[in-house]
Amino acid sequence: MIRYLLMKTHFSSTLLIAGILVSTALFCRAEEDKKQTAVTAAKIDGTGPGWKSLTLEDFTNVNCDKDTWSFKDGTFHCTGKPVGVIRSNKTYTNIELVVQWRHLKSAGNSGVFIWTPPASLEGLKPGKLPHGIENQVLDHGYAENFEKKNGKKSDWFTTHGDVFPVGKSKMKPFPPFAPNGRRSFPSKNLSKGVGEWNHYYIRAVNGEVRLWVNGEEVSGGTECDPRTGYLCLESEGSPIEFRDLRIRELP
Repeated sequence: MIRYLLMKTHFSSTLLIAGILVSTALFCRAEEDKKQTAVTAAKIDGTGPGWKSLTLEDFTNVNCDKDTWSFKDGTFHCTGKPVGVIRSNKTYTNIELVVQWRHLKSAGNSGVFIWTPPASLEGLKPGKLPHGIENQVLDHGYAENFEKKNGKKSDWFTTHGDVFPVGKSKMKPFPPFAPNGRRSFPSKNLSKGVGEWNHYYIRAVNGEVRLWVNGEEVSGGTECDPRTGYLCLESEGSPIEFRDLRIRELP
């Protein structure tokens, strides 16, 4: 009987220790998963070797007024009028780009163009936009106005980071797609509203562009043509600000 009780006690202790070990392992795994999730969602701030800050001096006016764009305390200020762009002083091929932006009025519209071909900028009149791959910068009020006017929700654009080719430029979009098959719609709705700062990280390499909105990848495309050109910031009817614009060229 004593031997039986000792064996039973030993067996119970073994089960207890095993349970503790399993619980500890599960806890550690959960903590590791949290760390991995945090890394996945982390924002790239554009610091480190090779990164360069861009100011208004790194851009040339194309078809905006002289006072459309200004730069103060690290921030690009755009009146939104007239519709047009400023372009980078040099062309780029493979890049990483980070920028923060915020609309100052509801329903604001703007965009960050990459790989804009030089020919599409020549003689560009005010009110017109060049070709290139646009990472759209659109306020939620734009969709709200569309719904009020048309009595239905939009099915051809979103306000959370569409990526699409403009003009003669080409791109094979990542899903989900717009009905016409040209736009890459965001897989998540992460953009903040008017007056709030949003963070874009754009990676454009070998004809493929990917967009992260506020820390998570949401849209993009491949087979872009052309895959080299100017970086452009867009003025499109409403005041907007850009800050912490940083770029790194890649091989």
